[in-house]
Amino acid sequence: MTQQLEDLLAHAGPILFYLAVWGLVFVGTALFVGIVLPFVTGDSLLFAAGIVSGLLPDRISIVVLAAGVAVAAIAGDQVGFLLGRRLGRPYLTRRTGRWTRTAIRRTERFYELFGWWSVVIGRYIPWGRVLVPPIAGIGGMAYWRFLTANVVGAFSWGVLITVIGYFAASDPTVRPIAYAVAGIVIVASVVAGIRAWALDRRRRDPAGNGPTDAPHQAS
Repeated sequence: MTQQLEDLLAHAGPILFYLAVWGLVFVGTALFVGIVLPFVTGDSLLFAAGIVSGLLPDRISIVVLAAGVAVAAIAGDQVGFLLGRRLGRPYLTRRTGRWTRTAIRRTERFYELFGWWSVVIGRYIPWGRVLVPPIAGIGGMAYWRFLTANVVGAFSWGVLITVIGYFAASDPTVRPIAYAVAGIVIVASVVAGIRAWALDRRRRDPAGNGPTDAPHQAS
């Protein structure tokens, strides 16, 4: 497998590898690609890219890879936030599909419940990382508040998942720890999603109406 990766990189070049990973991370949130292809633009991509870096450290620098992923994630969220702020609610209502509409309503409630933290936590949830930025823009979140949460969430997510993949491949002694941390991150993401759903259920009105379509106005 390592030899095959070396042959592939010899033909494509490390730069193309970096650009492919960074580009997928960027379009995952900036262009809504993460809604339809979450595994190609999310945690699985970063973990796999980190593994490639761990197997071929002479060709793929984990520092360059992880730093670029963090920048791409931050930039993608910035685009989503600005589009939401400039285009408003119609930007989301144009999205078709029952699952997407349900995810939008769920994310609006998630944003209403957690505010600043929704941007940080949302980075670790497939639907959250795509939908929280535009919803924060639509909801009127102050730009500097969004920026700080964006940097914390995107940087920690981009670096953590990529570096875990790197150590899982490069150092057998820390491989169990790397897999354990990856498992914790996944479980924490699931728990955050379940908690948002549970809180949403509790806050529904007595008549059983679902969440409203308008997001909470956070500043």
